[in-house]
Amino acid sequence: MSGFAGLRIALVGPLPPPAGGMANQTRQLAELLRAARAEVELVQTNAPYRPAWLGRVPMLRAAARLLPYAVRLWKAAGRSDVFHVMANSGWSWHLFAMPAIRIAARRGVPVVVNYRGGEAASFLARSHRVVCATIRRARAVAVPSGFLQRVFAEHGVATEIVPNVVDLARFRPRAAVRARGAHIVVTRNLEPIYDNASAIRALARVRQRRPDARLTIAGSGPEQAALQALVDELGLNDAVRLAGRLERDAVAALYRDADVVLNPSTVDNAPNSLLEAMASGVPIVSTEVGGVPYLVQHGRTALLVAPGDVEAMADAIVRLLADDAQAGALARAGLEEVRRYTWDEVSQTLARLYARVTVAAPHPRADPNHA
Repeated sequence: MSGFAGLRIALVGPLPPPAGGMANQTRQLAELLRAARAEVELVQTNAPYRPAWLGRVPMLRAAARLLPYAVRLWKAAGRSDVFHVMANSGWSWHLFAMPAIRIAARRGVPVVVNYRGGEAASFLARSHRVVCATIRRARAVAVPSGFLQRVFAEHGVATEIVPNVVDLARFRPRAAVRARGAHIVVTRNLEPIYDNASAIRALARVRQRRPDARLTIAGSGPEQAALQALVDELGLNDAVRLAGRLERDAVAALYRDADVVLNPSTVDNAPNSLLEAMASGVPIVSTEVGGVPYLVQHGRTALLVAPGDVEAMADAIVRLLADDAQAGALARAGLEEVRRYTWDEVSQTLARLYARVTVAAPHPRADPNHA
C-alpha cells in the first residue's frame, strides 16, 4: 500500500452511531488508509452537539453544528494534500458536502467527491444546477457503482467507480456445517426507504409454509415503534426480533447464523449489507431497485423481486429454504463475486485516483450545458 504512505488525507463524512452504510464506510476507510500509512484527519459531519442540549433546540442546533464544522474544515484544509468528501443526496449534500468542497477548493486543496445514495436520480433531477456548480470545483467524482455512474452521466458529470470495501476477515462463512434452519436476517436501518414493514409481512406469509421461520432485523431508526406495532398486529412476537443497532462483529455473527438475507428496500445504490451477506456465504433475496442489479445478478448471486411485493419476497425465501442446491449455488457464486470488493482490489484504484488529483491541474467535472 505504498501509494498512500505519507499522504495527508482529510476524510469528511459521518461516523457511527447511527451505523448506516456511509458511516460504516467512512470509519472503515479511515482505518484502512491509516493501516496503509496515510495520515488521515477525520472531519465528522455528525459530531455530537456540545453542549448536548443544543441538539434539542431547533433554531440553534444547525448553527451549533455547522459553525464548528466549517472551522474544522478550514483547519484541515491547511494541513492536507487531498480532501476525500463522502457525499449523499438532499440536505446532507447542502449542509455537509457542499461546504467541504468549496472550502477545500478555496484553499487550493484537491477534492475527491465520493458520492453515494440510492436517491441520487431524484435529487439531481431537482438540484442538478446547484450540485454541478459545486462539483466542478472538485478534481474527481468517485461513485461506488455503475448505477450512479449512469445517473451522473445523464447530468453531464464524469465519474469513476471506486467500489465499496468489504472486510473478508470479519464477514466470513460459518466455520462449522450445521443443519439449515429458517432464520431470515435484515440489516437495514428502520427508515421508510428500507421498507422493513414488507419484510415483516413477508415473514407472516413464509410462516404459513414454514412455521419455524423467524426474522431478525438489525438496525435503528424512526420506524421502530411502527414496526413493533405491526409485529404485534400480526401476532409475530415469538418470531420477530428487532435487534437494534449492532456493532460490526455482532452483525457478522448474525450473518453466520442466517439462512437467508433479505433486503426489502425501495431505494438503493450499492448496499454493503449485500456485500457482507455474500462474504458470509448466505443466499440473498433482494428488491430489484436502483443499483442492486449492478451488484447482484438474479438467479446467480441473488433472487430479485419487485419492491413492495410481499408475496414474491415470501415465495423467494421459501424457495431458498426448501432448495439446498439453489441456496448453495447462490452462496458460492456470491463468495466468488465479493472478492472484487476487497481492500487489496479497491486500494489500487483509489491510490491511482489520489495520485492523479494531487498532481493534476484543476479541471471541470461537469458539462456547463447542464449547469
